[in-house]
Amino acid sequence: MNISLRQLRVFVAVAEVLSFTRAGEALGLPQSSVSTQLRELEEVLGLRLFDRHTRMLRLTEAGAEILPLARKTLADLDAVVGSSAELKTLGRGRVSIAASSVQAALVLPRVMRDFAQRHPGIRVELFDVSQDEVLSMVHSGAVDFGLGTAFGSGHQELGMRPLWHESFFAVLPEGHPLGARRDVTWRELLGEPLIGPRQGNPVRNVLDFALAAEGLVLNLRHEVSLPLTIAGMVEGGLGIGILTSSMRQLAHAFQLKLLPIHRPSIQREVVLVLHTGRSLSPAAKQFSDALIASARTEAKANGRPARR
Repeated sequence: MNISLRQLRVFVAVAEVLSFTRAGEALGLPQSSVSTQLRELEEVLGLRLFDRHTRMLRLTEAGAEILPLARKTLADLDAVVGSSAELKTLGRGRVSIAASSVQAALVLPRVMRDFAQRHPGIRVELFDVSQDEVLSMVHSGAVDFGLGTAFGSGHQELGMRPLWHESFFAVLPEGHPLGARRDVTWRELLGEPLIGPRQGNPVRNVLDFALAAEGLVLNLRHEVSLPLTIAGMVEGGLGIGILTSSMRQLAHAFQLKLLPIHRPSIQREVVLVLHTGRSLSPAAKQFSDALIASARTEAKANGRPARR
């Protein structure tokens, strides 16, 4: 059965005014086209929809039963078209993001606030998870994209869009002997009780790879999953924490001192994590563009080269 939308619109228009001429005027169609469309619809359905008399047009019983169904079909289609137009023009929509706890707490809120002011009809849903979960959530399609640490080529169907680099710092409790220093080397730190990310974590992988190239091995006294836990354990006197520069605000809140670590100077790259097999919705694309623009503005303000 092949029924066209034009046939349904003609049928509803004629049923509402009971006149081929006035229905044609409302639709911008000649009377002959209205008659043809209606006749073809009746042939497809195998039903007579109107009783035709010399000066009168009346719905048949079958036509009266089909009319509300035709109206609903057209209304549903108009709703779909209207919704797609709103999605395209960012009048409404949804964006879902998975981000490591640091980025979720210290980077994304400002971007979300500015985005909400420009696009109040779009809902942004943020999942603050571990680095590993960022990759798995993007891969499974649970979120539109992720924000996390650069990873190797072993993750099929995942791609990266570089955003910025972050340096590593030693985080010291109040009164620590190293607190008088301006910086510290990795070799000097390796003899201290250290607190940092667990093995297998993307941030830990960056550290292990860079230190191994210098013949150094990172042995941590305490391995944890979340940067907040590292800061809390340092504040509690359990050792020296290893955190990135994005944690500066949190470390200051705990009244901890940050020392740059050199020899070697190690950086981790923060990236957008994307699924290569799926395109972003207009709303998600707009938010990712806003995040990229924010990263460039932040890099320029801090004298860092913008990532492309």
